[in-house]
Amino acid sequence: MERLRIWRIGLLISLVTLFLAGCSGDPSLSVLDPKGSAGEIQLNLIYWSLILMTVVFVIVITIFVYVLVRYRKRKGKDIMPEQVHGSTKLEIIWTVIPIAALIALAIPTVQYTFELAETPPAEDTVIIDVTGHQYWWEFKYPQYGITTAQEAHIPVGKKVLFRIHGEDVLHSFWVPSLGGKMDVVPGRVNTMTLDAKQPGMYQGKCAELCGSGHALMDFKVFADKQGDFDKWTASMKQPVASVSATSSEANGEKIFKQNCIGCHAGVSQIKAPNLNKFATRSTIAGILPHNEQNLKIWLKNPQAVKPGTLMPKIDYLNKDELNDLIKYLDSRK
Repeated sequence: MERLRIWRIGLLISLVTLFLAGCSGDPSLSVLDPKGSAGEIQLNLIYWSLILMTVVFVIVITIFVYVLVRYRKRKGKDIMPEQVHGSTKLEIIWTVIPIAALIALAIPTVQYTFELAETPPAEDTVIIDVTGHQYWWEFKYPQYGITTAQEAHIPVGKKVLFRIHGEDVLHSFWVPSLGGKMDVVPGRVNTMTLDAKQPGMYQGKCAELCGSGHALMDFKVFADKQGDFDKWTASMKQPVASVSATSSEANGEKIFKQNCIGCHAGVSQIKAPNLNKFATRSTIAGILPHNEQNLKIWLKNPQAVKPGTLMPKIDYLNKDELNDLIKYLDSRK
């Protein structure tokens, strides 16, 4: 008896743990606290589905429990329920009710699907071309002539049209707090429209298993007030200031051109992230906080940070060369 009670307690704890495993402590990853129009619409659909399915569940369980209790076998009393096999009336009822429930779920689903698929007028929309790579994200702003990676900026309160395609394998573009997922398919452009109602940082994820580095294929969307967004676009258009010919940054630039520019300028078979204004980014490789120590860790052994990444190790530089390279990268503002 004691063993059975312990087993039940263990089962209860396991179920609670499993339930709580779906809860995120990071509010930027929560679909239950949307910060954009698309997320709010999708949350309303989630709530309606839960209400409808809860009603169905309660009805079924109520009937189930009633039948168990009412017609249970009891000593000295054997109650046989009325046999309703072949009842046309009952068969119509329990056929029509599920169909009605499905229609009640299908109508708002279809309505919201078409609503979210609408493309807003180009003159009122910021367009961002998104490319999914193993294992990083590229963002191009055709209206502004800007290319960046891992971090996208959008203006608060304005529709943003993401035109999404893949470069290698299947990915899935997802910003949980702003809206649902969109497949990233090589050779095909899918679109989704999002907006942010509040300034802030919204975490993005790849939601499609795309290789060993899938879980670390993160990105960030920064929602800025219109004035701050205009400043960011103006800053991104400005060329990076040249470094002094006698500085350590100049030696770092030389090392960069000898070892890195082939991939990061897109002239080799391996395409790497655009490093325009790299020093202004909050993360390294989309996951490490941007600081000198983490940049050094990333350069020496990228595979240890993000398994499967195509970036080779730069562990052959001496200490001074590595420090100069880091200083040059952090001078790109």
